[in-house]
Amino acid sequence: MEAGRSATAAGKGESSSSGAMAVDAAGGVEKPRFEALMPSEMKGGRPQFRKVPVPQHRFAPLKKAWMDIYTPVYEHMKIDIRMNLKARRVELKTRQDTPDVSNLQKCADFVHAFMLGFDIADAVALLRLDDLYVDSFEIKDVKTLRGEHLSRAIGRLSGKGGKTKYAIENSTRTRISLKKAIAIGSSGKTGHEKPKSSTQWSGSVDSVERSAEPRR
Repeated sequence: MEAGRSATAAGKGESSSSGAMAVDAAGGVEKPRFEALMPSEMKGGRPQFRKVPVPQHRFAPLKKAWMDIYTPVYEHMKIDIRMNLKARRVELKTRQDTPDVSNLQKCADFVHAFMLGFDIADAVALLRLDDLYVDSFEIKDVKTLRGEHLSRAIGRLSGKGGKTKYAIENSTRTRISLKKAIAIGSSGKTGHEKPKSSTQWSGSVDSVERSAEPRR
């Protein structure tokens, strides 16, 4: 008993004197506690990259909203961002002062959501929250519709003045963009739980932001 106490005291003295690492004492057992690695310390200090392609019809909106995209990505998330005009894509790269490596993927999702047609105010939720994701599907994945039947299905999903779409957004706490089929929201709120009726989800859907303010 005395030997165990003396060994423990000796171990505490060594750890306190060295100061090399912090320890957590749980149940009388000391466990080393290491701080999280910075992105600059991973992969031998090499930066990590993400590349988001830009569709042709999103060039003009991207140019108009570039500073609204650049500011949260570069200043708040500490991620380098640039537009590669030759390759037609937005390129993202970690920096030496990037606090978390997950910021790179968050910024890539944020830019990707904008390319899908989401407003900056809705897409920026991907930077603030951890449990959001983008999901998409085509109408043909649910039911084969063509011509006026396809337009009618999209119109029913939107509703008069967008009332149906807003009702879906408020009840599921997501954001929806009607195009081909895309959705952004938290797990269990969007595409993983498809409706039983195949006529309910026809069209292109994008949803975002679990904690968004209700729309009227």
